[in-house]
Amino acid sequence: MKEIQGKARTVRELLKGLKYSIDYYQREFKWGKKQVAELINDLSTRFLEDYQEGHARTQVAHYGHYFLGAIIISHKDGKSYIVDGQQRLTTLTLLLIYLNNLGKQSATTITNVDELIYSERFGEKSFNLQVDERTACMGALFDQQPFDPNGQPESVQNILARYDDIAESLPEEVRGAALAHFVDWVLENVHLVEITAYSDEDAYVIFETMNDRGLSLSPTDMLKGYLLANITDLARRNVANDLWRRRILEMNEVGKDVAADSFKAWLRSQYASKIRERKRGAKPEDFDRIGTEFHRWVRDNRKSVGLADSSDFAGLIERDFEFYSRQYMRLMHASESLEPGLEHVLYNAHHGFTLQHMLLLAPLNPDDSLDVVNLKLRLVGMFVDILLTWRLWNFRSIAYSTMQYAMFQVMRDIRGLDPESLALKLHETLDREEYIFGSNDRLYMHQQNRWYLHRILARMIGYMEQQSDLAPRYMEYVTSSGRERYEVEHIWADKPERHADEFDHPNDFREYRNRIGGLLLLPRSFNNSYGALPYEAKLPHYNSQNLLARSLYPQCYEHNPGFLRFVQESGLPFQPHGEFKKADLDARQDLLRRLAEQIWNPDDLLKEVEG
Repeated sequence: MKEIQGKARTVRELLKGLKYSIDYYQREFKWGKKQVAELINDLSTRFLEDYQEGHARTQVAHYGHYFLGAIIISHKDGKSYIVDGQQRLTTLTLLLIYLNNLGKQSATTITNVDELIYSERFGEKSFNLQVDERTACMGALFDQQPFDPNGQPESVQNILARYDDIAESLPEEVRGAALAHFVDWVLENVHLVEITAYSDEDAYVIFETMNDRGLSLSPTDMLKGYLLANITDLARRNVANDLWRRRILEMNEVGKDVAADSFKAWLRSQYASKIRERKRGAKPEDFDRIGTEFHRWVRDNRKSVGLADSSDFAGLIERDFEFYSRQYMRLMHASESLEPGLEHVLYNAHHGFTLQHMLLLAPLNPDDSLDVVNLKLRLVGMFVDILLTWRLWNFRSIAYSTMQYAMFQVMRDIRGLDPESLALKLHETLDREEYIFGSNDRLYMHQQNRWYLHRILARMIGYMEQQSDLAPRYMEYVTSSGRERYEVEHIWADKPERHADEFDHPNDFREYRNRIGGLLLLPRSFNNSYGALPYEAKLPHYNSQNLLARSLYPQCYEHNPGFLRFVQESGLPFQPHGEFKKADLDARQDLLRRLAEQIWNPDDLLKEVEG
């Protein structure tokens, strides 16, 4: 090997005035909502352990530090190439862009981070991660300009989505007066180890050694060793070991983090009784420790887990681990495809709500029959679905950091309940919610909620189809690839001059145009062909689309017995619209709100356990 250097660097040292390229073989940015939410939660939690209102910014130098791992750099052709670490560096850059934009909107002056994000030459921005296809997108985020993700590469779409996730996940406690301190802390107290090689060959030897041939044990491995070591019956130890190995292998085939995530969800759901308060000096509690070191937590809390003798240790694997890990695997599959009876798990997963798994496991008992397990899962899935949709309808965040404490309380309240008690408790919880559909009659689409409204519209159409004796096509509407992928489209073309009789200013028109009553879900090709036409010219073409679009056209109300029966039985004010004026959009807005109230109805929880 040629010379290899390793050096600890702060975020400022790593990014200030430096450029990194990404080789062709690993160009995609693939981090999802879960990874970003966890990183933001880790950073903000660590910062808040030391921050106190009234601190001078100079005191940040004495705050605790956070280690973000190692990155591997290869120098060649006069450039620095990222071999391992682009996910973290890309996310760090997005965080800095968001904090920079937040600072521009705040009365608080923050450290200038421009030179950590980009440099400028001859009037053109060049970002620290030099990937040509991302430049326009990153520039739009930096300048706080809209950017259309349609037709963009996977990395660009992910960058836009993850930026929105950062905006959702960053807790209120690090905004406002704490913002400048938080920015300083991220720049100076968050560290990475930069490992630099001077050839691709050496860089990849390092990468493989760290990732493929590393000997460090995972928390899952250490928990296994602890539990098996305390089983003195050799036969039972062998049975437990075989069961453990088979189940972990199944989980690893789904994803590398699935096993660890399953333990966190299981142990939190059944044992976490406290959660750390978000204030200086507060110590990590059960919920937090299980999230970061579940293997140590089990060892330190063996009595509360019920581990007294060898039989208890064996039973924890043979009975509890076997049951909860199997249910977790069912939930993972239900998060990817529509499973009969578990549809709500998929709907919640499509909103990126990773907290649902611990809630779903909380009321389950290993002695429950399959029918009881399925009923409990359905009840909790419905509850989460209603709660999330209410919040999204009212422009409320469903980010991990925002929802964590409330979901912990619900999880603790529903632990081990029978179906009837569970339905009642979940219904009571929803009764206390401040934000429902009736709280907001002006739901509209903006850059951050376009994804969510896509899913809400897809659910509405699927419900209409099902109630009209048609095959529901929800999965078709939310599939993000293919020529005929569906997109949220406006009924009104962006032509304010056509509506000058009802709107004095183009901005007033555009605000109204974005309301949900003026939106449809249509194939992209449809909008490419007809999107700019006046409403009257588009109307006949709507009759060939899904029921929500068809319901605008008079012919939908002729020779359509399933839909007509649904309209009559539901009492919903469906009607054709020969023209689409302001009053028509208002009528559709009211219609969709009332439709939502039928789809996401808390009383359905009680109906599930009636009789």
